[in-house]
Order: sequence, then C-alpha cells, then structure tokens
Amino acid sequence: MSAQSATLKSKEELIEKWSKPEVITGSEMLLRSLLLEGVDCVFGYPGGAVLFIYDAMYGFSDFNHLLTRHEQGAIHAADGYARSTGKVGVCIATSGPGATNLVTGIATAYMDSVPLVVITGNVATSLIGTDAFQEADIVGITMPITKHSYLVRDVNDLPRVIHEAFHIANTGRKGPVLIDIPKDVSAAKALFQPAKEVHLRGYNPTVQPNRNQVDKMIRAIEEAERPILLVGGGAIYSGAHEELYEFVTKTQIPITTTLLGLGAFPTGHELHMGFPGMHGTWTANTAIQNADLLINIGARFDDRVTGKLSGFAPMAKIVHIDIDPAEIGKNVPTEIPIVGDVKAVLQVAVALAKRADKADVWRAQIQAWKASKPFKYADSETELKPQWVVSMIHETTKGEAIVTTDVGQHQMWAAQYYPFNQPRSLVTSGGLGTMGFGFPSAIGAQMGNPDRTVVSINGDGGMQMCAQELAVCAINNIPVKVAILNNQVLGMVRQWQELIYDNRYSHIDLAGSPDFVKLAEAYGVKGFRATNKEEARRAWEEALKHPGPAVVEFVVRKEENVFPMVPQGSTIDQMLMGDSE
Repeated sequence: MSAQSATLKSKEELIEKWSKPEVITGSEMLLRSLLLEGVDCVFGYPGGAVLFIYDAMYGFSDFNHLLTRHEQGAIHAADGYARSTGKVGVCIATSGPGATNLVTGIATAYMDSVPLVVITGNVATSLIGTDAFQEADIVGITMPITKHSYLVRDVNDLPRVIHEAFHIANTGRKGPVLIDIPKDVSAAKALFQPAKEVHLRGYNPTVQPNRNQVDKMIRAIEEAERPILLVGGGAIYSGAHEELYEFVTKTQIPITTTLLGLGAFPTGHELHMGFPGMHGTWTANTAIQNADLLINIGARFDDRVTGKLSGFAPMAKIVHIDIDPAEIGKNVPTEIPIVGDVKAVLQVAVALAKRADKADVWRAQIQAWKASKPFKYADSETELKPQWVVSMIHETTKGEAIVTTDVGQHQMWAAQYYPFNQPRSLVTSGGLGTMGFGFPSAIGAQMGNPDRTVVSINGDGGMQMCAQELAVCAINNIPVKVAILNNQVLGMVRQWQELIYDNRYSHIDLAGSPDFVKLAEAYGVKGFRATNKEEARRAWEEALKHPGPAVVEFVVRKEENVFPMVPQGSTIDQMLMGDSE
C-alpha cells in the first residue's frame, strides 16, 4: 500500500496535468474524477458491464485498485477503510449479481452512517428495463439503504455526479451513495471538465446549533444532580474527540460510550463508565436508569442500548445532539433537541460549560459502582477463555491497534476486554450486525493505515463467510493479524438458545469447519493454533513479529457466555451477571 500510494499525485498536480481540455471516455472521466476526490485505493471486482472502466485502469499508474475475491469483500473493505481513516470508501462492481452482492455491505454502511461511494455498472441504456443479461435495478433495490443514488444516462454528467456523490456521502449524516453507470455511458466520449463546485437545492445539513438550545442544555447541567453523557459514533465521525474530552473535563459529567462510540473518549478515564446496553457495564446501565439528566451526543438510541423503551432512563430529562433531525425524538422523547454537527455543538458548549457542582455525590456513587461491578469472568488454567485471549491481545498490542470484529460473542468480548483510547480504533458492524464483515474490513483498515497494526478478531462462523479474502492479503502482503476465537459453534445463537430457549440447541454446530491453520496456509498465509495460554502467547507473539499476514486460531471453551446480558424485552438494569453473580 505505501509503495503504491507514494506514486499517487496531489490534487493540484493532477489538476495541472489535466488542465488542457481533452475528449476522453466516461471510464477515464470516472478514474480521473476519483483521483481528484483524493481517492487512494478502490476495492472492486470486474465484470462485463464495467469492462470499459477496468480497461481504462490498464497502465494507469496513478490509480490504485485492489482486486478482492468477492464483491462483499470489496464493500466491507471500503467500509473498514472509511471507518478507520475518516475518508470516503470506494468500491466498484459489475451489474446484476455483482451489484446485488454489494447490498448487505451498503446496508451495513447505511445503518452505521459510514461514507461510501458505491459504483456499479449496468447494461446499456437501450437495454434497461428489458431483463437483459445481468440486469438488475440496483438503484431501486438499494433505495431504502442509500443516502442518495444516481443512474447516469449522459457521459457529460459523470464529473458532476461523482463530485456530488462524495459531497453527499461525507457531509451531514454520512452514508453510502450509489452511482450506477450503464456500459454505453462508460464507453462514450466527451470533453472532460473537472467539477469544481456543488450546488444541491434542498440539501443543506444543519451544522451550527441553535445557541438558545445549547444555553438550555448548559442550564440543565447546572441544575442536575445525576447527569450523564451517552456518546455515540457521531462524536467520532465529526472528529469531536478533543472537544468531547474538554467538555467532560470542564463539566465532570460521567460518560458512557456506545459500541460505535468506543474510542471517542479514553476508556481508562475515571469518568468513563464503559459502554451501555445489552452486554454493557453494570455501572453504565445503572447510571442511565438513575440519572436525572441524560445528554445524548451523536447516538441514535438503538434498541440494543435502550432495552425496553418504556422503561429507559425513567427519571431523566433528555437532551439529544444529532446532525440528523429525524433521529431526535424518534425513539426516546426529547426535551432539549439540538440539531447540528457534534463538533460544532461541543465547540459552543465548551465555551459555556461549567463544572456540574451538584453532582459530587453522584460521581462518588459511580466510582463505587465501578469498583464493585467490573467485567468479570471465571478464568481457567486448563481451558482457553476468550476473554483472556482478548485481554492478551490488548496487552501485546499496547492498546494501540486498530481492531476490527465480526459479529457475535467475540465482538462483545472485544468491546469489553480491549479498552479503546483513540477514535477510529474499533471497526465493527453495529446497527446491521453483519457476519462476514470483520476480516475484509480489516483489509480496508490496513490499506488506509499502513503504519498501524490491524487486528481482526473473528468467530469461526463469521470468518468462513469471507475467508476467501485471505488470498488478497497473501498476494498483496497486507499484514493483517487475524485472531479466530474458535468455539466450534454459533456462539451468540447458542447463548440465546441456552438462556432463552431452554437449551434447545438448533442448527448451531460448526464442528465440521475447516482446519483454519491449513486454510490459511493454502492461501499462502502464516497459520498458528493455540489451545492453552502458553501456546496462545507464543503463537500470537510470532504472528505479531511476522512481517506479513497471519492467522491465529484460538481454540476456546464452547460453553462460554457473554455477561452481563440484558434479556430482550427487559429494562437495561435487569441484567444477568453470569459468573459474577
């Protein structure tokens, strides 16, 4: 990645290079426009409807494309790139099945407000609507899960459309934008004129907050005896971690960060209560239920956080800060709505904020709760516990890695036992809960952060959904370190079947899965296996030292459950504590 990106030219150099009017194909316009948007890596998979685009890449040394082994791998890699860098992720796929293979990844990005530009090919404009070979109405299919979509029918529109797509994807509430390009449009020729400005009637996201609303929040803080902050991914996406730290420092309000908000505020800080919700900390959930003021900063009151809505934060006055006005009041009644970019709102709030003086007793209570109810598990010297593995990974990476996860028990253990102190260090599918996301998203994160250690923590189920992307790591020497917590079962489903469905274990046995060491080696990736602590430390340290990609299979206890756990339909203070009860 670093060697390739070193050849990429600056926007100014490219503008100068292409300043002379020139008649080129739509495909060449696309590639040039992407470079002018600062794109340094595109993830994709070719096919008939995008062959003109891929032909334009041939010999185009300025353009960096990574060939994945599945379109789902491409879009999850673009997603991981976007989440870990703050830039717009870009992927390309062909029409029909190529485009529809992107749907899960588009929905994943949409649910978590991740900026992507998704480029698909389509059949020629003359064939649209005829059920031509590999035709699918991808614009119609993805309309509910994109921020905006374009079907480009005129090659002259391409530079403008691409410029608008990047603007829409990365402003306001961020999200995926689809550009569907028929094959004849990608082949057509026209005069290339780079787009310079964006004029979109009706699209003007509110960035600066209403000062009166911020004043109301400040007065509410002054009056509160039990205030808390609930901080979500919006604080990270807006780059507001410094303002958030200053706001907490000035007000001394205890803070909890959602799964997607982990890293927005240092986890080890004395005012941080951990993350809330179904598998969150006892302290965070108990604080929410007893707070008299809850300030939501860039979170959307997801059901995994709130539990039973009618019993959520029953004593609290609710303040909600969000750039998307549709989220405010959608799930939880809000008394003080503040529409605006989190960074902009906190910049105003920091200047006005004072210490929450009435909350001294509350702060002391929260410290006592933290001391008495930390995350706990029953360790073992004979079996490898997944919580221990995650803690060991944190220790050996000094907490400085970018960690991607798949979805399930291992995802929650990563959130519980790998403290995150920097923004954009956790890459995980929150809203959609997409299995198969963890490993390819790590490829994208590594491409975007070539100088950082990237660790992909996966289960044996999710790893098999995109395991073919091991080839991409091997061929391109992408040094992702993959940790597979192999319990030979669909762990979170098994846990629910044990606790909620009276031990009726139905179709969860993954014991017939491949030998992951041999699988890694078959792709040319270094593989290790560990069944106890000594082997685990040795294998992981070797994997970290290895200059290329590596897979470590940790064989862990099948029956291990994630605790705490709030059963569905319960309020978040009705927690099963498991081994710590």
